[in-house]
Amino acid sequence: MDKVNRALSIRSNKSASASGGGHGSRRGFSFSSLRGTVQPDLSKRLYRLIKSANVVVGAHETAAKERLAIATQLSEWGEQAGDEAVSDISDKVGVVLSELGEQEDAYAHALDESRGLLKAVRNTEKSVQPSRDGKARIADDIARLKSREPQSAKLVILEQELVRAEAENLVAEAQLSNITRQKLKEAYEVEFAATIERAEKQIILARHGRRLLRLLDDAPVVPGDSRPAYTHAAQARQILNDAEDDLREWQPELDDEDEHQPERGALTSNVHQEKETLTSEAPGLGDGSNTAAGRETGKNLLPPRVGVG
Repeated sequence: MDKVNRALSIRSNKSASASGGGHGSRRGFSFSSLRGTVQPDLSKRLYRLIKSANVVVGAHETAAKERLAIATQLSEWGEQAGDEAVSDISDKVGVVLSELGEQEDAYAHALDESRGLLKAVRNTEKSVQPSRDGKARIADDIARLKSREPQSAKLVILEQELVRAEAENLVAEAQLSNITRQKLKEAYEVEFAATIERAEKQIILARHGRRLLRLLDDAPVVPGDSRPAYTHAAQARQILNDAEDDLREWQPELDDEDEHQPERGALTSNVHQEKETLTSEAPGLGDGSNTAAGRETGKNLLPPRVGVG
C-alpha cells in the first residue's frame, strides 16, 4: 500500500503474483558459503552471531511469503462463499494482510542490512588476528633465544622486529576499536529503526483492518429471513485508500540524540595520523635503535586510549 498503484483487490493480482513470485527471494546454498567455516579465534563469535542472524532473516522472509499466501487464500475462499458482503470484506481484508506481508519482507531486508554492517567488524577482526599472532610469535622467539643464547646477535634483529610489530598492532587495534563501535551502533540502529517502522505500520494496517470488519453485519438472522443488501463496497474501498495514504505519509520520529551524533570523519584521519607517527618515530624502524628501552618508548607513541569517535 505504500505504492500508489496498490490494487484494491487480491483477485486482480493473481496472475501477476504467479509470474513474479520469485522476486525478492534470497540466494540459496553455494560453495562460497563454506569459505567462512574456518575463522580466526578473534572473529569466531561474531561469525556465529552473523550466521544465526541469517536464520532470523530467513524466518521473517518465510513469514512474509506465508502471509501473502494466506491473504490470497482468504480472498479466494470469500469469493466462493455466496455472500456479497463476505466476498467483498474478505477480499479487502486480504489486501491488508498482503500489505502486512510486504512489511514483514521489508523488515527482513533491514535485518539483512544490519548483518552486513556487522560483517565489517568481523572482517576487521580477521585482519587484526595476524597482527596479534605475529607480535606474540616474535616475543616467544625472543624469550626462547634469551634462555638459550643470551648474548646472541640475533636478539637485536628480533627486538627491532618486535618494536615494528607492536607499532603495527597498535594501529590495527585502534582501527578495530573504531570500526567495532561505529558498526555495532549502526547495525542495531538499522534494526531498531526497522522494528519501530514495522510495528507502527502494522498498527496502521490493523486499525484499518478492524474498520473493514465493522462493515460486516454479523447480527443473527431467523431462518427464512434474508439479510439486508450489502451497501458498503465504496466505503470499504475508501478504507483501503485511507490505509494507503497513512502508510505513504508515515515518517519516523527522530530521537533527540540523533541531532547530536559525532562526525565520523575523525575516525579514518585519526588512524592514519597515528600510523604516520608510528612509522616515522617508532624505535627500530629507521634509526637502528633496538633496545628494550626503545620498545617502551615506542609503546608510548600512542595515547593510552585511542579516540573512537
